[in-house]
Amino acid sequence: MITGSKHPTAPSVTEEFVSKTRRKREMQELQALGERLVTLNAEQLGTLDLPERLHDAIVEARRTTAFEARRRQMQYIGRLMREVDPAPIRERLAAFDGTSVADTALLHAAERWRERLIAEETAFEEFAAHYPRADLQRLRQLARNARKEKDAATPPRSYRELFRMVRDIVGKGPSLPSPD
Repeated sequence: MITGSKHPTAPSVTEEFVSKTRRKREMQELQALGERLVTLNAEQLGTLDLPERLHDAIVEARRTTAFEARRRQMQYIGRLMREVDPAPIRERLAAFDGTSVADTALLHAAERWRERLIAEETAFEEFAAHYPRADLQRLRQLARNARKEKDAATPPRSYRELFRMVRDIVGKGPSLPSPD
């Protein structure tokens, strides 16, 4: 009787099974990330902490114009991408695109404050408590003008200016909870 024999290619208990489809999707994502790196300018590429081989491969891909040679170079970049942690690269690319998590959170907080300042008169005191250096007189004026613009169905100039002002204050001010 044979006991305890395992198939040599079966994953052990400690390894996680990853399907071929999932591995292929991950490799395609890494290759797409590599293609995005090729589109960066030299200054942006220099700010990334990439291994020298990957950096050189990206520079070479920029110089390559023949279709098939470029395709092979992009596959090579995809293979090299498997050796690096893609998370910091993705974060840096998001920062280049202006869509980092912190930027998005700032925009959402500014949007919530703007809506509250327009809708509630008591929101100004709360805003001043969170951001003491805010120009409340200017904020009140912009909120009042934004309400008038909405009622008159005119272009939202003050509405946008209020957003910009709130975004700047929230971005520079203390990190206190935003209104919900």
